[in-house]
Order: sequence, then structure tokens, then C-alpha cells
Amino acid sequence: MMELGEYYQKITEVLQERRQWLEKSELPKLKEELRTFHEAFFSIYSLLLKRRIINEDPYKQDVKVADIEIPDAAPFPETERVAKMTIRLAQFDNQLDFLVNFYQISLETLSIERIKRILGLIKYIDWVRFIPDLKTSSNTNAMVELVTQARKGTDPLGINIINQALSNLSRTTGTIRGCLKGVVDYNREIYKMELREKVTGVMQPAEAAQIAHVKKKFSSVMSGKPFYPDLVEEVIREDYSQDGEKFREQVLKNFAAPETKPKITKPQISLKTILIDGIFVIGGAGSTLAEIASKVIENAGVLENRRKTFWEKLRKLLQQMLNKEPEPVVYTVEYFDPVKNTKVKEEVNLNDLKTAMDQKIRLLQSISNRRVSLPKLEAMEEAQITGILERNIRDVQALHRTLSALDDFFKAAADKENRDKIKGFKPELSSMKNAIINANHKRHEYSAQKEEEEQFKRLGIGSGT
Repeated sequence: MMELGEYYQKITEVLQERRQWLEKSELPKLKEELRTFHEAFFSIYSLLLKRRIINEDPYKQDVKVADIEIPDAAPFPETERVAKMTIRLAQFDNQLDFLVNFYQISLETLSIERIKRILGLIKYIDWVRFIPDLKTSSNTNAMVELVTQARKGTDPLGINIINQALSNLSRTTGTIRGCLKGVVDYNREIYKMELREKVTGVMQPAEAAQIAHVKKKFSSVMSGKPFYPDLVEEVIREDYSQDGEKFREQVLKNFAAPETKPKITKPQISLKTILIDGIFVIGGAGSTLAEIASKVIENAGVLENRRKTFWEKLRKLLQQMLNKEPEPVVYTVEYFDPVKNTKVKEEVNLNDLKTAMDQKIRLLQSISNRRVSLPKLEAMEEAQITGILERNIRDVQALHRTLSALDDFFKAAADKENRDKIKGFKPELSSMKNAIINANHKRHEYSAQKEEEEQFKRLGIGSGT
């Protein structure tokens, strides 16, 4: 017969093993699946923006996300579908971006309450049952209509992107839920152990077996922590009921850490191929960047001519006749820096920006040409290719940040009579961001497989066996 003291010792050991398994296996998988979930959503979101099926939320970039929050999900009339979904999808994308790129996922940060919020985000739109149905939410029904509209007139490649994204959203929803359930189960047992240590363990058995007495003691020694009646009842059932030993044995059986054996399978795709694919992905941003560059020059021209006097125009003409360098055009833009957690001002020299964009466009377009660049890349070492990929991701990220701020600047700086002449480029910025996200995914995939390969070597196991 297993006494309570022996059980406490065993469950403590079992939970420690479970913690190690969660940290080594489940949390890395959770992070990767959340990243795939976001990438899949963003590919659909950016397509909706590009097709003008929804509008760009002008306040999207100004929102400061400090914690996980579920956007509004209240029902709305059909006539407000575009307006509501424009705002909600922008907020949803911001939340996923924060969760994937800034939130520190660990057993310490994944409390029961916070997991509920993450699950709320994942279920915000029902990707598993993605069909029009009166029983589903307004968000899901509206999204089904928007995607159906996006499919009409879309080329086969675009339709394939939508179908693949929906498939990934449905698949990762199940995997993410499974990972989070494992963490919730672990947290519940940790909560029960703390309850035993601080509450029921210092009470008389007769009192500890009554939930009302436990609640009273709880409020004095665990003030500020949530009180979960169902978990208290589990403790009472396991520790003080007639069938307690049977329940305790079941808990130990449920929480025995799964055996984790390294997968000894030959990788289907070489590590170098993953890196090269990442370079082609980021290279695809070149054409989008060229479109933005054209709009930047046009918008700058609108601002430059808005209040020019006759004498200013004459001076510019004389400068051109005398082959003098024109005066630099400098804009002061502002953007939110998530690392510094504050807004930052940046001086943008238009000529320098144009030069940087032209150089990056030429480079990206050259590396995206498979026929020309593939033989050169395949001849390089992995470290060289990694450097090219990381450098271009970093450069495109920096340009994306500056251009996002510049897009807002142009709209704010134009006077009323010229505002309609300003050409926004939010959809193009979304396409750039999509390229950054997908290229980063390739980089992370490479790093994960490289680490696995190194682990095989340390264990003396050949990865190709």
C-alpha cells in the first residue's frame, strides 16, 4: 500500500521528469507550430489585402502589444463585414506576431490563465471546421466569405497558397492544442502539489477532506492565487477518499514521462537546400521593393511640389543647369521599437534611401533568379549561404521598418488638396513581411535540423542510418 508521504515523493520525481520532457520536446514543438500557424494566417491575410478584399487598418502599426489578448469576437451585421474584419484581422495578426516573435514561451510564463488566452487566439477563427454555418462565430463565417471571394479570379498559384495555408491552419490548431493540454495538465498537478504543501498538508485530515475548510485556509495562505474548486476536489479524492490509492496510481501512470528516442531517419531535404530555399524566398521581396520604391519617389514628388514658390522652382532649375548637387531631402519618421518598448524617431535621407533600395532590389532580383544563382549557391559552404540569408533578412527587415514609418509619414505630411495623390503601399509592405516570415522559417528549420544532426554526432549515431 502506497502511503501519502511515499506518493508525494514519487509524484515530485515524476513531475520533474515531465518538466524536462516538456522543455526538451513539447515547448520547441509548440513554438514551431505557432510560427507555422502565423505564417499560414499571414499568407491569407496579405492576399486579402493585396486583392483589396479588406482594407489596411491605418492604426495597425501604432498598436503596442504588451500581453496576449483576444480581439473582439462579438457578432456583427453582414453590412459591416469588411469594416469589422479589417480591424479584427489586423488585431489578430498583431497578437500572433507578438506571441511568435516577442513572447517568451516557457513553463513559467504558460500559466493556466494565459494558456486559456492562447487557446482563445487559436480558436478565434474555426480553421478546423472552416465552412459557413450558423452555429459558428461571426468571425469564422465572415472569413469563409472573404476567402471564397479571394479564390475568385485568383491564379492557380494563389489558390494553391490559400489551400495550403488553410490546411496548415487546421493541422497546427490540433497540434498546438495538444501541446498546450500537456502543459495545462502539468500545471494542474503543480498547483495540487502546492496546495498540499501549503494548505491541506497542514490541516487535520477531517478538515482537509472538506472543500469549504480548504477554501477558508487557502484564502489566508495562498492569497492572490486563483482558487480552482475542481483541483481541490481532486486533491481530496486522491488523498482522503476510500479509493484514494487507486486515483494516486492513475496520476503516476498518466504523468510518467514518455520515452524519447532520437529519430534515426535520413533527412529528406539537405540542410543546404533549406538555406537556398530561404534565399529564394527573401529574394522574392525584390520585385515588391521595386514597386514600393516607385511609389516613394512619386510621393516625395507630391510633397516637394506642394508649396514651392516661383523662386524655389527657379533655384532648382539653376542648380540643374549648373550641375550642382541638389539639396538633400530629409524626412523625420517615427516607429515603435519592440526591443526598446518605445517609439523611436529616424532621419531618412531620401537620396540615401533610394540608393540603398536600388542596390537591394538589384541584389534580391539577382539571387531570386534560380537559373543564375542556384549553381553558385550550391557550390558554397553552408556557413556562406547562412551568412547571405541572414544578412538579406536583416536588411529587408530594416527597410520594412523604415518604409512602414515612411508610408505613415507621407499620409500625415500631405496637405488636404494633395492627399489623394499620395500612394500608400501597405499591401506591398505586407508582402515584404510575408517574405521575411517565410525566410525566417527556413532559417529556423535549418537551425533545428542542424542541431539534430550535431546531436546525432555527439551520440555517435549517423543521421543517414
